[in-house]
Amino acid sequence: KGEKAVANFDEDSLTMAVAAGIDCLEGIDRSRVQGTYFASTSMVYKERLNAGIISAALGLNEHIRAMDFSGGLKAGTSALLSALDSVEAGMVNDVMVSSSDCRLGKPGSAQEMIFGDAGAAFLVGSEDVIAEFKGAYSTTYDFVDHYRGASAKYDRQWEDRWIRDMGYEVLLPEAIQGLLDKYNLRIGDFAKVIYPCHYGATRKSLNKRLEITPEMDQNNLLAEIGDVGAAQPLIMLANALEEAEPAQKIMVVG
Repeated sequence: KGEKAVANFDEDSLTMAVAAGIDCLEGIDRSRVQGTYFASTSMVYKERLNAGIISAALGLNEHIRAMDFSGGLKAGTSALLSALDSVEAGMVNDVMVSSSDCRLGKPGSAQEMIFGDAGAAFLVGSEDVIAEFKGAYSTTYDFVDHYRGASAKYDRQWEDRWIRDMGYEVLLPEAIQGLLDKYNLRIGDFAKVIYPCHYGATRKSLNKRLEITPEMDQNNLLAEIGDVGAAQPLIMLANALEEAEPAQKIMVVG
């Protein structure tokens, strides 16, 4: 049951990122933007700066920093973290982070059914913010749940049990607990917890184990737009921010 977002014949990850950027920068002086970061696992160009195309399409200043982030589904959160670090260090201000994916699922596979196409964009700065960045915790493992080679058209995926039991059930709780320990927090301190996971039973099991209540569990929008790759956690974050109350904490795992 449900539906998914499907790109039209003249749309791709670039056009969706531009569309998200237009919405993001509505009512904002675009000359303020000092950086454009783009994250995707379905870049239109392998050797051409996709973020530069987005910057030009949005009419941004030519004297800005532009970067592409790819190589995995955490590209979206990696781009957001990089922008936050850059702003916090005072290197740049007002960095637009966009992420979108337009992936093909192999005919007859589960990916064909659940893969969706969508994008999101955020403006990261230090003035007039609606949400404040408090900190992060990272882990890195060469965990192979699925992959796509340079010349491959479709993803190749390992057994679902491997992905559930070793990926979501082990690595995700480690990252969440690491963040809680680092900042001396409890899971109950968060109004919303965001993590992409399209396995319904595994999600229920994780929520029970991590004490994430139904009110805290942010809708992953799988039944509305599908699994949209690197953009999933950012779209979930945008959805959470639209309903957030002042002083509430939001955790994003990607």
